[in-house]
Amino acid sequence: MQIWAGLGNPGTQYALNRHNVGFMAVDLIAEEAHFDPWKKAFQGEAALGRMGSERILLLKPATFMNESGRAIGEAMRFYKLAPEDITVFHDELDLAPMQVRVKKGGGAAGHNGLRSTIAHIGETFRRVRLGIGHPGEKSRVHGYVLGNYAKCEMDDLSLMLAFISRAAPWLAAGDNSRFMSEIALYRQQARA
Repeated sequence: MQIWAGLGNPGTQYALNRHNVGFMAVDLIAEEAHFDPWKKAFQGEAALGRMGSERILLLKPATFMNESGRAIGEAMRFYKLAPEDITVFHDELDLAPMQVRVKKGGGAAGHNGLRSTIAHIGETFRRVRLGIGHPGEKSRVHGYVLGNYAKCEMDDLSLMLAFISRAAPWLAAGDNSRFMSEIALYRQQARA
């Protein structure tokens, strides 16, 4: 059993924010992999499904970004899992837009959703870092992450999310390198 948590803020006004790309990723995985319908659970929404031999609970905390860890911790304790069984999908300022990297453990790097998750379950969980780029100045970060993706970014965003969903079985199998190389391969094929 694994828990894959997408980070974001609940509510339609936040739906297309860069900060909500974690929600977008787990939404598409749920749809493409035919998970059960979303239900209210663990202070958020949850959908159960399978990928290969792995049972996976997709989770979208409804606690708002800064309290994401409360929902993730509750689900983890309910299923008697360890932090190593948790994967968090989140926006990443330090990666170029639409880049995808997987990392195990580490700090919060100023991300309040990660800070909350670390506070509730420790830092040894896996992160799927979804690049949104940096606006250039620290004073512009807040407005940037809570801003919507621009129209000109929508095609690239859709492709990135589709590639993540398509490569997700490798993530479920614990093969982080293969997950990232499959995404790179899909990118090359899309450009050809």
